[in-house]
Amino acid sequence: MKLAHALVLGFACVLPLAASAQWQWVDSAGKTVFSDQPPSLDVPEKNILRRPAGRGVAPRVNADAVPPGADAVAAAPQPAAASAPKPTGVDKDLEEKARKAAEAEKAKKAAEEAKIAKAKADNCAQARQSKATFDSGIRVARVNASGEREFLDDAQRAAEVKRAQTAIDRDCK
Repeated sequence: MKLAHALVLGFACVLPLAASAQWQWVDSAGKTVFSDQPPSLDVPEKNILRRPAGRGVAPRVNADAVPPGADAVAAAPQPAAASAPKPTGVDKDLEEKARKAAEAEKAKKAAEEAKIAKAKADNCAQARQSKATFDSGIRVARVNASGEREFLDDAQRAAEVKRAQTAIDRDCK
């Protein structure tokens, strides 16, 4: 029986420690709020009455105050992290995965660039052939929307030559 009494007494002594990890602040309506979660960022620092004490609690960081590209954890001061041991080794598997991902990205980019270069070369060849056809002076005909054949006049021919020359200037480099 004495063991049971000692356990109950020990539990009763430890119970208030859980309540020490509480936040206390005054909200916008003037009410005092108790919570195990930190207050929202719209609560000013002067209204926070009590913070939980301990190593596991991160300070509140305003996301707007962190410069882009910087990690919020790295931007906040962490005195507990100074005593933590620094990692000495590098994860080989992670390094290998990162290297393979970079190689795959390079290969994908190179394939896309090759595809674009091939399309430009095809456009260049087609534009040169079209310009040569128009420069030769032969009669060129098109099929209109109603399916009838119509020959290009001098103004249409000049417009097509100009369009072909623009494509040559753009794609034949």
